[in-house]
Order: sequence, then C-alpha cells, then structure tokens
Amino acid sequence: MPRQDRAPRVRLDPAERRAAILVAARHTFLASGYPRATVAAIAETAGASEALVYRYFPGKAELYTAVVRAALDDLAADRSRALAALPPGSSARDAVRAAVLVLLDHLERRTGAGVPLVDTAGEPPAVVALRRDAWAELVEVVREQLRPGEGSRHDWALRGWVGFVEAVGARWQAAGCPPDERWPLLDAALGALEGALGDWAA
Repeated sequence: MPRQDRAPRVRLDPAERRAAILVAARHTFLASGYPRATVAAIAETAGASEALVYRYFPGKAELYTAVVRAALDDLAADRSRALAALPPGSSARDAVRAAVLVLLDHLERRTGAGVPLVDTAGEPPAVVALRRDAWAELVEVVREQLRPGEGSRHDWALRGWVGFVEAVGARWQAAGCPPDERWPLLDAALGALEGALGDWAA
C-alpha cells in the first residue's frame, strides 16, 4: 500500500526541477559534508525521487561539482560588481580590499562542505580543479588591479599571497568565521601583499 505520510511532489518544468535539486544538494552538502551526503537525502530534501535526481545528474560527484561551480560563479559575479562599484580613482589597495571582503562574505555564508574555495576531504577531482582555477583567477584579478612589474618577483608575490589568503581564510572558516577576527584578517591580507610586492605601486 502506498505511503500516505509523504508530501505530494510539486510538478516543475525541467529548469525549475534542476534548480530545486541543486538547492537541495547545497543544503545537504552543507549539513552533512560531501563524504556523508547521499543522493537519497538530496532527493528527499528536493521532494523528488532518487530516480528523478539521476535523470538530471549522473551521481553525487556531479551534483557536488555543480554546486561548487555555481558558488564560484556567484563569487566571481559578486567580486566583479564590488570592483565596478568602487569610486573613480580608487587605489589598487581599495580594489584588493574589496575583492578580499567579497571572498570573506562568501566563506561566511557557506560554512561547511559547500564553501566555494576551501577544500574538503574526498572531493571529486573536478571540484579540486575548479577550486584551483578559482584561485588562479583571483591572481589575475589582483594582477589587473595592481599592474605590477614584469619581474618574476611580482609573479611569485601574487601567487604566494593567494596561498596566504587561502590558508587564513580556511582557518577563519574552520573557527566559525568569528566577526571580531574578520578585520584583523583583512588587514593581515593587505599587509602581506604590500610586503610581498614591496610597494602597492610595484
């Protein structure tokens, strides 16, 4: 006899259903982490059957990849908007500060396995590659703002600085993103880049 305790499924068009599955997947990954999350749990959260989830995504790895890709796309879009909103004549330091603040906002909103840039155990190779590309994109964004010299020192400085931001961002996120540490972290990130370059006008 069919179960009577399940909520009736809402009929959605394919685009809406896919979006609903991704929202459910994000919530499930945030709550359980990638290793413990299951397609069954995602389906239940989405109000769909497992079979329906598999119609849209081949498996858990592909779902997680789609969730992280969407988060990274949001991060890039928010960063672009923040940089575009800076007043004319803003300094390179102001631009880097805005970019770091956007990153901290995203880390704070996505605590858990669904954060856009902080690695978690056992992730699919596609997600590892997405994160690596996102950090490389940040290098280029900062390079564009700074327009540093052509010497190898500046290239090493930018790449080393991104590694620093990744490390301190992960530590801050692991601590629960305490608000009183947000501004010291930001100051440290800006100071680290200035020290590595030798001068903001490098």
